[in-house]
Amino acid sequence: MMSTGAMGTVATGSLIGLALGDALGFPTEFNDVPSILAKCGPWRRMALPDPAFVTDDTQMTLALGRGLRTALGRGALTPSGLAAPVREEYVAWWRSPDNNRAPGATCLSACALLADEGRPWAEASRMGSKGCGANMRVAPIGLAPGLSLPQRSGAAQLQSALTHGHPTALAASDLTARAVRALADGTPPAELPGLLRAYAEDHRTVYREDWLGDLWRRSQDPSAEAFIARGWDDCLGVLDRLDAALGAPDPEADPCLATGAGWIAEEALATGLFCFLLFPDEPLTALRRAACTSGDSDSIACLSGAFAGAHLGAGAWPGEWASRIEYRDELLALGEAWDA
Repeated sequence: MMSTGAMGTVATGSLIGLALGDALGFPTEFNDVPSILAKCGPWRRMALPDPAFVTDDTQMTLALGRGLRTALGRGALTPSGLAAPVREEYVAWWRSPDNNRAPGATCLSACALLADEGRPWAEASRMGSKGCGANMRVAPIGLAPGLSLPQRSGAAQLQSALTHGHPTALAASDLTARAVRALADGTPPAELPGLLRAYAEDHRTVYREDWLGDLWRRSQDPSAEAFIARGWDDCLGVLDRLDAALGAPDPEADPCLATGAGWIAEEALATGLFCFLLFPDEPLTALRRAACTSGDSDSIACLSGAFAGAHLGAGAWPGEWASRIEYRDELLALGEAWDA
């Protein structure tokens, strides 16, 4: 169990950890492991780049965080209360000149449609995409205080659905936010896979119509329950792979070989979790392992950092690293407000 001091800084620790993982994995994305080792040296000694630039993963996390903060500032969190400010923030990110960090095609195409203010958000959602852009940014939903479980679940799925409407994107986002919240609440890391499996099984046919409306009708599924079950089944399948990997862990092997390359949402969750669970009390080692992977290294590492920071608090990260991360002031302002 984490210390009381760690529990008071989990939001800050998670957001800083997410950004650090993103920055560490930025130069290694699209490279295989031998190329990363040739460029960066032994993975256990990987250095934070200087300057420590982040990618769209952190930028979109902050966009969601700002939208969520606006929604919470207006009262109890509701679907319409969240969708409007988050949509505005996603579109502002899309229009920003700083949006030049190899953003995903799904986010770009969906945000271009969201920019049409007269278009219902569901018409912008890319129903065929379960890319990791759905859940690389969802940590704020897990970190914000005072939300009920249905609110967190609905909000996690809605923020995904604005861009990624595939049921697996919705389920993986919900599961990622659940993992962050559980760690922030003090769940021991070893208990996390079982907790997530039980959560997925309990919610397998729960379609959150209050948050998603009739989004499911834009799919080919015969019912709302069949639509969402398809997503949870993908997540349960990747949790099987995670359990197998944890049963015979090899810290020196590329984690993507065990749980997937992370370009899709359920694999980003599983591989980010796997790297964290290999080293639950060695946060920098977890980040370095996640960044030295053959898949979507920045997204895998940003999720590992979000999990590690939620578990250990802000003290997990060396001051020399945390002080150099891009967007540091905004990350701290958001995290400290929620920690307070």
